[in-house]
Amino acid sequence: MLKSRAGRWALVALLALAAGIAAYLASRQALVPEQPALPPTPQAVIPSTRPDVSLADRDGKLRSLSEWDGKPAIINFWATWCAPCRREIPMLNDLARDPAYSEFALIGIAIDFREDVLRYLTTTPIDYMVLIGEQDGLDAARAFGMESIGLPFTVFTDKTDRIVTVHVGELHRPQADVILSAVRALDAEQIDLKTAQDRIRADRRN
Repeated sequence: MLKSRAGRWALVALLALAAGIAAYLASRQALVPEQPALPPTPQAVIPSTRPDVSLADRDGKLRSLSEWDGKPAIINFWATWCAPCRREIPMLNDLARDPAYSEFALIGIAIDFREDVLRYLTTTPIDYMVLIGEQDGLDAARAFGMESIGLPFTVFTDKTDRIVTVHVGELHRPQADVILSAVRALDAEQIDLKTAQDRIRADRRN
């Protein structure tokens, strides 16, 4: 765990170094191919299925993502010091409360100091599960293959825990609706993974 304010700036600097990459990827969100086109490389890659990471919730209880096995999921990585992260929270709250998407688990993973997150939650209600990690939050991002990408980023999985897509940058409701519609069709076996990803990719080009 990070113990000092120097640690905070190290955390911020690590993500800020990738700002240029994040700006580029924000317009070309990372989609996970159904089958890898290239052999594995030493660089981090987005896994095909959701890794099972464990982090403390707002009450300090250790929670594992495997608790949501069998449910499609929206996993949002954020921090209190990240302006676009803060801007998208009201939209994520709306998604969490929307009965049209009740089958989706919505989990926010804060890569931040625990005391800062808890203080933030006293003034900004978050209506979905919040997990908190400092170094272990960075480790969670790394497990998703996103260690060099700035915040926020949001991972969408289907009910079999396959990663359907990763949205890099601030998420807006029209984008979320398109992605969730594709995941729902995939879970209903109306389309396959590649078709779901193609639908999402086509919407990003429009």
